[in-house]
Amino acid sequence: MVFSSISFLFFFLPLLFLIYFLVPNKFKNTVLLIFSLLFYFFGEKWYLILLLTSCFINYICGVIIGKKKRRLYLVLGLIFNISLLFYFKYTNFFIDNFNNIFNFSIGSLNIILPLGISFFTFQNLSYLVDVYREDAPYEKNILTYITYITLFPQLVAGPIVRYKDVRDELNSRVHSFSMFSDGVLRFTIGLGKKVLIADSIYNLIVNITSLEMSVLSYWLVALCYMLQIYYDFSGYSDMAIGLGKMFGFNFKENFDYPLISSSVTEFWRRWHMSLSSFFRDYVYIPLGGNRCSFVKNMRNIFIVWFLTGLWHGASWNFIIWGIYFFVLLVIEKLFLKKYLKGGLFSHIYTALVILISFVIFNITDLDYLVIFIKGMLGIGAKLYNFESLYCLGIGALIIIIALVGIGPFLKMKINDYKKGKLNKVIQVLEIIWFLLILGLSVISIISSSFNPFIYFRF
Repeated sequence: MVFSSISFLFFFLPLLFLIYFLVPNKFKNTVLLIFSLLFYFFGEKWYLILLLTSCFINYICGVIIGKKKRRLYLVLGLIFNISLLFYFKYTNFFIDNFNNIFNFSIGSLNIILPLGISFFTFQNLSYLVDVYREDAPYEKNILTYITYITLFPQLVAGPIVRYKDVRDELNSRVHSFSMFSDGVLRFTIGLGKKVLIADSIYNLIVNITSLEMSVLSYWLVALCYMLQIYYDFSGYSDMAIGLGKMFGFNFKENFDYPLISSSVTEFWRRWHMSLSSFFRDYVYIPLGGNRCSFVKNMRNIFIVWFLTGLWHGASWNFIIWGIYFFVLLVIEKLFLKKYLKGGLFSHIYTALVILISFVIFNITDLDYLVIFIKGMLGIGAKLYNFESLYCLGIGALIIIIALVGIGPFLKMKINDYKKGKLNKVIQVLEIIWFLLILGLSVISIISSSFNPFIYFRF
């Protein structure tokens, strides 16, 4: 089940609201837990047992670490979580590469990647480390802990929510009409991002790549890759944050208009912030961060970006993608930092390297990746053809809308009007606008084929 589906919007969510807001406060977590488990069961069936087993083992480790400060159980918990992630996500990747290197023929295992395993594993890891560091107390109630891990808004694709950030709200949270309405509006924005923009751009990519490619086509597809991934993932995060608000939770932001950044360093302060902060706090800083020798600092940065790439998927393109950012960040740190002051050069440079990064991110077939990069450089491809001009024409409107939406410009303008005499008019127009987005999104969902969120595969 996904947020942008009829079953979720018109059956699962209304039923949950009805029961959740009717029961007394002491039963609200129980209702959320039951529905979160149902949400996961609809998507994974028997992997629900794996999820619950993971929760139980981490809960026990957390209790022992919290009571007795046993480092052994921290190590055992880390080994369990990393081993779980490695087995399901990377076993066949290593078998395939082992076969290729040594010319063996070890058979691949019949492993299906559980939904959200990268996200709920990282939440378990962060919980154990925070309890050991005494940054958060251990959770005494096992049902509360399972509710934290399985909370359906962020279970399968993040953002990565840390226990210490929602602990108080898990045990006692405030519900209000204002917070609920803010959540509905935020969810509607995310739904529109996903259904109206990301899915439309995906269809444009399919149309372009099904025709003869030119240099213009390759660059157009590269731009679409970037926009699709941004609107798909930030749309999901908006929906998760919005749903959280409806149930009294304040999840931290995961995106802060990253595509208007003036450097790669700034981009990663704005993009998938829950993942960036996870690797900073649990990998980079424990390794020594930048408070060490130059060589060790370079090692630390490399480890973080190698792991960041590998976290996204068991494929060489993701590892290359991580190393690509490692190289860019080191170049910026050593040479370019003084030139990246936010001017035209900074934005053009950042837009170009980020555009290329999403090409690497999106194409798992390395042979086709080489062909694609060559095509962007004009090697073996015409500058343009009729097909590319036609696709540019039919896709121009959605691309323009997507480009306008990557920055806070419209939001800032609306807020300016709200401060003036047109405040009441703007509020009414805003409600109409959100209803229009919701209506068009529902129509699009009904009329289109199933298109899951990109980050579900991670």
